[in-house]
Amino acid sequence: MIGQALNRVDGPMKVTGRATYAYEYGEAGRPLYGVIVGATIGKGRITRIDTEDAERAGGVSMVMTHQNAPEQGPRDESVSFEYWRAQPVLTGPDVHYYGEPVALVVAGTFEQARAAADLVDVEYATGRGRFVFAADDDETYIPKVVNAGLPTDTAVGDFDAGFSNAAVSVDQLYTTPYELSMPMEPHACLVEPRGEDLVVHVSSQIVDAARTSVAATLRTDPARIHIVTPFVGGGFGSKLGIHAETILAALAARALHRPVKVALTRQQVFQLVGVRPTSSQRVRLGAGHDGRLAAIAHDVTMHTNPDLEFAEQTAATTRSLYAAPHRLTSHRLTPLDLPRGSDVRAPGEAPGLLAVESAMDELAEALGMDPVELRIRNEPTVDPERDVPYSDRHLVDCLREGARRFGWEHRPATPASVREGRWLVGCGMSAAIRGHFQGPTTVRVRLEADGTAVVQTDMTDIGTGTYTVLTQVTGDGLGLPPERVRIELGRSELPASWGSGGSWGAANSSTAAHRACAALREQLLVTARGDARSPLHGRDPADAVFAEGSVRIGDASQTLSEIVAGHHPDGMEAEGQTLFMGDDPNYAAYSIHTYGAHFAEVGVDADTAEIRLRRMLGVFSVGRVLNAKTARSQLIGGMIWGTGAALEEEAVVDPRSGAFVNRDLAQYLVPVHADIPDIDAVILDGYDDKANPLGAKGVGELGICGAGAAVANAVFNATGIRVRDFPITIEKVLPGLPPMDG
Repeated sequence: MIGQALNRVDGPMKVTGRATYAYEYGEAGRPLYGVIVGATIGKGRITRIDTEDAERAGGVSMVMTHQNAPEQGPRDESVSFEYWRAQPVLTGPDVHYYGEPVALVVAGTFEQARAAADLVDVEYATGRGRFVFAADDDETYIPKVVNAGLPTDTAVGDFDAGFSNAAVSVDQLYTTPYELSMPMEPHACLVEPRGEDLVVHVSSQIVDAARTSVAATLRTDPARIHIVTPFVGGGFGSKLGIHAETILAALAARALHRPVKVALTRQQVFQLVGVRPTSSQRVRLGAGHDGRLAAIAHDVTMHTNPDLEFAEQTAATTRSLYAAPHRLTSHRLTPLDLPRGSDVRAPGEAPGLLAVESAMDELAEALGMDPVELRIRNEPTVDPERDVPYSDRHLVDCLREGARRFGWEHRPATPASVREGRWLVGCGMSAAIRGHFQGPTTVRVRLEADGTAVVQTDMTDIGTGTYTVLTQVTGDGLGLPPERVRIELGRSELPASWGSGGSWGAANSSTAAHRACAALREQLLVTARGDARSPLHGRDPADAVFAEGSVRIGDASQTLSEIVAGHHPDGMEAEGQTLFMGDDPNYAAYSIHTYGAHFAEVGVDADTAEIRLRRMLGVFSVGRVLNAKTARSQLIGGMIWGTGAALEEEAVVDPRSGAFVNRDLAQYLVPVHADIPDIDAVILDGYDDKANPLGAKGVGELGICGAGAAVANAVFNATGIRVRDFPITIEKVLPGLPPMDG
């Protein structure tokens, strides 16, 4: 069953509206509604806050500010991962960024709370805010580590010598903007007090992190916090941790002894859930006339909030991608009074490959070499910085198969040389790489007396197919059809996992489920073989086959329900686990990644510089595929996000206040159906036995990696115009368009 294109088992619930999301809980319990009041300055201090009019407004139960907010636990930097730390709010009068919560208004209806929120009168002493990013800022500094605990800088060989002696070189600066995750479901929660406990219905990607963070903030026993999140309407990194709406709802529910709902507006999402840092990336490539790289350097400077450091691992993408004896990577941070940087859709790899793969295209142009061939010539045999073997690397296969399927041999060799009517037509490509991560995860599989399997883990489904994939893995492991497998997810009382994020969710939870099924099979065989009444009594377990709800050894068989009901009438269960990657020797001994190759064709209007994607292909190597349909869907979704990063996405900061001025989906552009025509994703057969026993690796974010660069390189091929400041917009292309004939 593993690998089949099984339809989503939760699909009928979603399309009929029976899948309940965080904000949809609690209507029968008559919850109160909270609305957050945000700061209208980007830096400074509250000098006066008057809540009397708001408190007198109809239906208002509470107005919480820093003056009456309960004491909360401080952020503990000794906690290794950000999302497990306390997240205190309303802790004082200081304002650190525009939109930071300064009050919560709670009332009987949402409309009452929203109206009263407008009555909160706040006066500020405005401070000197730093809102404009400059890579050469005097305050730029070196972080100790970057995201995921990776080293800040790396150096191999003598880059300066290798680069200066190279026959052909590229030295360019690429800039990427602030971006946001923009899930369809805004961040929302309902918190219900039950005695000393709180039940938190929240849209969260990692249940254990949410529970630990809420408990640490409220200074309570984590056992008192019950997280419920069976369905998440998208996250893309923005829901890895909990945010102000959840903490404020919890504080209010505790104080009022009533359920409290709080949802961020789409505008508040822009200020309160973290952004991808803007970046300035210098990429230097030095090569011989044969195209072989002698030197490669990737130096990144990005913004960070001065109080909440975040260093995206943007240059880490370059460390394992291409062979070159002389190498440098570095990360630097420039503090700005803006919302903290955060994980956004393939953090590090997405913006990093946008720059590096654009630079590789520039090198191919300088050499007069085919871009696919250039990448193949620089294929390493071992990880060039760690000096360990790759676990399973098929990047060259992706490149060749993609070129064949796309018809790359027909690509215009000369930029701006092909026109169809008013459209300039061009093709571009790029390589893709993403690290495969593994985190501690436990899955419990229980067999009921009727032969039904129940899979339990706090793992979440953010729309990527967790319910379906775990159904397949468990059905395969116990020989059960999908309808006899039930999946229970997203509750903190279930065995803990690292949830959904970083493309680790499916592989972690599936591996743990696979191991739990193996333990159950062993228990079943021991029970059956030890029962003199069983047809399997005394048979060799090595010959056992689990299929169609039965176990068969030779010509004898017995149903699972007979074995369980006869000896374990209350059911039987087993747990499977995965380790943190730092505790798994394979992750030290091998370089474990996923790979891909993107190919894109664009048309650029010769009069208006309007850019249209015409077709796009991605070919990927991800080890073993768990579900062919959901994997392809995720990869296509990633390719669409990559296209958006190349052509559309950009959050613009008002340099006077630090506010994002285009903070809605009318002005913050993401791809829509009309932008995306013919896209296909092909997955090569594979199995990476160093990643896990299933041989499967992460899929979700790989589709984004490199996709934007393929589109950018196609724009250059169509027009001869190289845009290095992303996104590529009409204003950046129009001045350089070649004149129309005649």
